[in-house]
Amino acid sequence: MKILVVGGGGREHAIIKKLRESPRAEKIYAAPGNGGISRDAECVPISASEVDGIVSFAVREGIDFAVIAPEDPLVRGAVDKLAAAGIPAFGPTADAAILEGSKIFAKNFMKRHGIPTASFAEFSDADTAIAYLERSSFPIVVKADGLAAGKGVIIAEDLDEAKDAVRSMMEDGAFGDSGLRVVIEEYLTGPEVSVLAFCDGEHVFPMVSSMDHKRAHDGDEGPNTGGMGTVAPNPFYTEEVAAECMEKIFRPTVLGMKEEGRPFRGCLYFGLMITENGPYVIEYNCRFGDPETQVVLPLLDCDLLDVMEKAATGTLAEGDVKIKDGCACCVIMAHVGYPGKYESGFEIDIPEDIERDVYVAGGKLEGGKLISGGGRVLGVTAAGGTLAEAVSGAYEKVGRIGFPNSFYRRDIGARALSAEKDS
Repeated sequence: MKILVVGGGGREHAIIKKLRESPRAEKIYAAPGNGGISRDAECVPISASEVDGIVSFAVREGIDFAVIAPEDPLVRGAVDKLAAAGIPAFGPTADAAILEGSKIFAKNFMKRHGIPTASFAEFSDADTAIAYLERSSFPIVVKADGLAAGKGVIIAEDLDEAKDAVRSMMEDGAFGDSGLRVVIEEYLTGPEVSVLAFCDGEHVFPMVSSMDHKRAHDGDEGPNTGGMGTVAPNPFYTEEVAAECMEKIFRPTVLGMKEEGRPFRGCLYFGLMITENGPYVIEYNCRFGDPETQVVLPLLDCDLLDVMEKAATGTLAEGDVKIKDGCACCVIMAHVGYPGKYESGFEIDIPEDIERDVYVAGGKLEGGKLISGGGRVLGVTAAGGTLAEAVSGAYEKVGRIGFPNSFYRRDIGARALSAEKDS
């Protein structure tokens, strides 16, 4: 089969490496891919947001199956347009991708179907939103309604901070049209858990849970990032919590979307918080998470292409999503200064014997050499029988990789290991 994977980061590199394990994956293309991905797939210079260009390429090259990884082309209807051109694709249609494309839709959807989530109010006028804030308690969460490249959520500690967030989004255009409407919601506390699940419009099959580390520096200090590392499974996601999530969140979400005429087929990301009142949904994403994918897929014990095809065709009940025993850890290596200003363009040296466990998030090939690019550069992953083994293995590999101006957190997995000891 000829397969096209849309996207160009570490998540896409992980997907491509897993797809290569399938005996039916004869040729894999990546649009646009990156320098590291080019060692595992043929990269084509088409941006992930160029939906029409992606469809034209797929038709021209006779692509048999497409995987749309980022949220932007999904919300723009890439799966719909590929289907219209006769090309099956993994990912939700635009009608279903609205779960991530509009936080206001998602919150009202959960309210309609009794899915536990933080209390909220929605606004299309800044003055009305600020009047609401003046009657609120803090901290409080302000969210841009639309896609904002993962930056549209502000946890405001006090009224002034909350007002600034509203003005920035709704009046200053910090996130363009995505911030014209906002959600203001209750601040919840508790351990956060990420669960990625395969869905076929009616059935849902969760993969292993994971724990992300969003802050840039050790001890959860510094600014929020796209993620500095992950571990799987998440020790706070017990069998009891998993059963409650299936009953109160996962099945109601998939069946609710079907009931509303928006069947969700693809990977649905559940961002959860385990509160004292049980699990609540913080957010939905309509695709694989990054860098959660880098620890979840190595623990998937089945043919990814087969599962994706069954999800896309509504036949997941005929398949069997299997998860390996054990644990995984991914440590992100980034440029010093990320997520702010940073210098890039440095040669990266990855030993050949660990290259299979390194996912390139940003880089290009120059004269056969991999040159760093982007803020996050590499995701270095290891699996092990225990979480301690996985963490140790990931850091051992990190220590063997070199590129100037790099940094990484040295405590990925520490909170999970501590939770294991306390349980």
